[in-house]
Amino acid sequence: MSDNAMVWPCLTYTDAPSAIAFLQEAFGFTATAVHGTGEVVTHAELRWPPGGGVMLGSPRPDNVHDIPADQGLVYLVTDQPDALYARAVAAGATVLRELRDEDYGSRGFSVRDPHGVIWSFGTYSGE
Repeated sequence: MSDNAMVWPCLTYTDAPSAIAFLQEAFGFTATAVHGTGEVVTHAELRWPPGGGVMLGSPRPDNVHDIPADQGLVYLVTDQPDALYARAVAAGATVLRELRDEDYGSRGFSVRDPHGVIWSFGTYSGE
């Protein structure tokens, strides 16, 4: 297995263009690919600056994966949880778990984006 393997969670958003804008503003994702027509996003890739990212799109009748729209929970590792927390709150994310230090050594928080997906961020990167 490659040491630089990355995980790319896949999400479906009822309003994918709005979700892309929010994820860029609130969390610092960079949209590297957005395909579709008008308000329909058939495929988008948003890079997470430390590595990896998320793929997302609008609900489609040919969605063979049957991913429910506006649902999910994603955890991302960050070495700057305090700055990211401030950025997320300023962008309008709903705080579910305040920024805090955990007994297992992580510092992080959880928020819900305006569409319903939960995003958790912390310094814990696995053992």
